[in-house]
Amino acid sequence: MSTLRNKVQLIGNVGQDPTITDLDKGKRVARFTMATNEHYKNSEGERVTNTEWHTIIAWGKLADIIEGFVTKGKEVAIEGKLTSRSYEDKEGNKKYVTEVVASEILLLGGGDNNTTE
Repeated sequence: MSTLRNKVQLIGNVGQDPTITDLDKGKRVARFTMATNEHYKNSEGERVTNTEWHTIIAWGKLADIIEGFVTKGKEVAIEGKLTSRSYEDKEGNKKYVTEVVASEILLLGGGDNNTTE
């Protein structure tokens, strides 16, 4: 059970084309947002959609694959872990960020389906 302590699985649509950043010593990181939708009926019986936005981060080979195959609107499944960090903005205000660091991605929908680890 220890492997289930910090595990996230999401299926949703990519909100924008990924940003790929080349770092020191050949490291690469991909960053994009992903929308997941939850549907329910409210007290009046009307169908309501609640959309949550998630920031996805991927490193190394996974970043290379995302650069080649992931585009805005694409439906993907992500597995990874939650990470949190904080920073100060230009005005000195402390900001808190929670992101999903991807370890696997599955491209869904039409076309070629690719699984990576």
